[in-house]
Amino acid sequence: MSLIQLYIPAEVAQPTVSELGELGLVQFRDLNPDVNAFQRAFVGEIRRFDEMERQLRFFTSQIEKAEIPVRTNLSNAYSSRARSRQELDDLEERLSEHENRLLQMNNSHETMQRRYLELTELKHVLRETSDFFQEAASHQTEIRNSFDEPSAPLLDDLESGPSQEAQGAGLQLGNVTGVIPRNKMQTFERILWRSLRGNLYMNTAEIDEPVIDPSTDVVVEKNVFIIFAHGREILAKIKKIAESLGATLYPIDSSADRRREALLDVVRHIEEFNSVLVNTTQTRRQELMRISENLVAWMIIVKKEKATYHTMNHFNYDINRKCLIAEGWCPTNEINTIQTALRGVTERSGSMVPSILNELKTHKEPPTFHKTNKFTVGFQGIVDAYGMAKYREVNPGLFTIISFPFLFAVMFGDVGHGFIVLLIGMYLCMNERKLAHVDGEMFQMVFGGRYIVLLMGAFSLFTGMMYNDIFSRALPFFQSGWEFHVPDDYPGKTVIVAEPNGHTYPFGIDYAWHGTDNYLLFTNSYKMKMSVILGVIHMSFGICMVYYNAKFYRKPIDIIAGFIPQMIFMQSLFGYLTLMIIYKWSVNWFETDAAGHAVRNSPPSLLNTMIYMFLSPGSVAEGDRLYPGQAFVQGFLVLVAFICIPWMLFLKPYYLKWEHGKARAMGYHQPSEHNVRVSTDSTRSEEAAGAVVADEVEGEEEFEFSEEFIHQVIHTIDFCLSCISNTASYLRLWALSLAHAQLSEVLWGMTLGVAWDMASKYGPNIGAFMTVAMFSVWFFLSIFILVGMEGLSAFLHALRLHWVEFNSKFYIGTGYAFQPFSFATVLSEKDAV
Repeated sequence: MSLIQLYIPAEVAQPTVSELGELGLVQFRDLNPDVNAFQRAFVGEIRRFDEMERQLRFFTSQIEKAEIPVRTNLSNAYSSRARSRQELDDLEERLSEHENRLLQMNNSHETMQRRYLELTELKHVLRETSDFFQEAASHQTEIRNSFDEPSAPLLDDLESGPSQEAQGAGLQLGNVTGVIPRNKMQTFERILWRSLRGNLYMNTAEIDEPVIDPSTDVVVEKNVFIIFAHGREILAKIKKIAESLGATLYPIDSSADRRREALLDVVRHIEEFNSVLVNTTQTRRQELMRISENLVAWMIIVKKEKATYHTMNHFNYDINRKCLIAEGWCPTNEINTIQTALRGVTERSGSMVPSILNELKTHKEPPTFHKTNKFTVGFQGIVDAYGMAKYREVNPGLFTIISFPFLFAVMFGDVGHGFIVLLIGMYLCMNERKLAHVDGEMFQMVFGGRYIVLLMGAFSLFTGMMYNDIFSRALPFFQSGWEFHVPDDYPGKTVIVAEPNGHTYPFGIDYAWHGTDNYLLFTNSYKMKMSVILGVIHMSFGICMVYYNAKFYRKPIDIIAGFIPQMIFMQSLFGYLTLMIIYKWSVNWFETDAAGHAVRNSPPSLLNTMIYMFLSPGSVAEGDRLYPGQAFVQGFLVLVAFICIPWMLFLKPYYLKWEHGKARAMGYHQPSEHNVRVSTDSTRSEEAAGAVVADEVEGEEEFEFSEEFIHQVIHTIDFCLSCISNTASYLRLWALSLAHAQLSEVLWGMTLGVAWDMASKYGPNIGAFMTVAMFSVWFFLSIFILVGMEGLSAFLHALRLHWVEFNSKFYIGTGYAFQPFSFATVLSEKDAV
């Protein structure tokens, strides 16, 4: 990575930055960190594009609501070309015109919809009121007023008005009619009954026609109601209660002839409004269709221009030179590409002053850039999730491509399950173009790691063949090296011991072990020792990376006081354990001489050997001896391991102290955080105001021997203890492999095994039915539990082995990612809701 400085003439600043955004190769630094975002040079332009973006979001919501397809097939030239100021002004004016027309049509459409809704509700009210009045008249004997005469009817003559007796008594009969949402009907009735104490007559009817609320465009179910009561105060109270619950009130005349005339008039108005609504809707849809043809192109233009000016706010403006000054990081091998792009912009714009690119020397730590492709991006993501690599340090993502799926497969080894995972990975990889646009956070996470899934399946096939295991069954590919001589009168109660036949099974575990009584004991011992060997190799490889980091950063003390003692300590203890495991496997412990006596003692326990290696160094019991001279070798290795501890603990801090004292004696002092190197034009001192900071010498912490020593104590203790705990942590390879194999065997025995036992007992018909039923259960549980849940568990454990056990040996991970200004990244980001 290189730190570059750009001098961009003001008249071509916008197309130049836009061209750099198309390239996506420069990560610009903010040269105005202390300036408020609202006080930057181009805040006005950004607000302008914010407003245009708001208009486009409004158009998008309206088009989606109208279910109009949006044109997306745009030419690259049209979508990538930088826009001139005149074109942007025309686009702003065009968007404003579209918005004003659309808002006007929306308001007109909403007003007419509200009026149409009122007429529709009034039509239903007028239709239902005739029935309500007739029904109320038939129940007038059941309704009494609350005046002097208890037997006087509340409703005397609804059509002709109250009787003379009622008028003389001062009775004023009235009604309240309207429409209310159906879900509030019960609440409305309860409130009226309790507040008026039953002094009312109410009737309702449902509106069968769908009623659309114009403000929300949601279908609302409503009911027509009419309430008869007497007294102005009671009627006013009823109206307030109805309006508080969202009801719409419509005054209805008590005369049947007038109601009939009003109904005819309402029906005529509805037909007229319906015609106007259709025309308005069609005009609005045509307007939206015209907008939809260019909506995506406009959105791309606005987003690009907004990102361009946002980036330009990071630059400094030199008043004297009339240019913008920018700094940023870019890949060193892409500097020529950037210079070519700058020359192209200058030629197209016709500017007489070219943009200038200078490469600056700096002590700042550059961002980390890992060039990936669709195959490696998933594996690199695993490493980056742990921590971004420091600039130019060893990137473990390359090794993860092999080690991660392999460690996963060690825990997941099964030919059948591995083949299923392989098929899933192949499907995702072969249909990646189609599946790339599928939404869903979980699916996109799996899809992003499709090549990880593919390799996990392939490696699981390999380890499954090594374990000779397919759905807990054996694979008899080659001739077995063991033979069982079963007599004809074998009762099945005694143990038969297999005998070697002279053949050696060429690949993996011999299938003859499957189904034997000691199969679990054999695989337990084998997988446990295999896990220790793989763990020691994996961690030793991680320690080797310390050497390459120290060599690149030119820190020989990290090799002398770090890599060498760490490697010696690791190999003295756990490398020796690995050699003992291999030696124990290679020796025939049951070999006999000509007289039939055992040549060697019984194989010793390696766990006890490692324990007594520390408890009694230099001595080994005769019954626990593994090889001649074992006591001396173990005592020497323990001594070497203990020597490595003070080696790691004291050498580095005292070396740093000596180095610091030597620098002090030579006259070097600690750099101040205020010392900066400024790039200025030496020919004109008055132009120094236009200079920018090219390199800031960051203030380094004063050397403190105590702090360095404490840090080294913590590091030494952590390394020594982690060698033990991390080696034990790799035993998860054995544990999960054993659990996976046993779960597979149990599932087979409880499903298909039961079905086939029933077939032998109850005949082929029942057996066939049970086989089909149990196969469905077995297949579903195999996919859900053994592939899904067990696969996820093995994935997480493999992730932990890489993050904790492997990366902790060498990976610094204190860098920051290279995030260049790129239109591809800007356009891929979804709008925040």
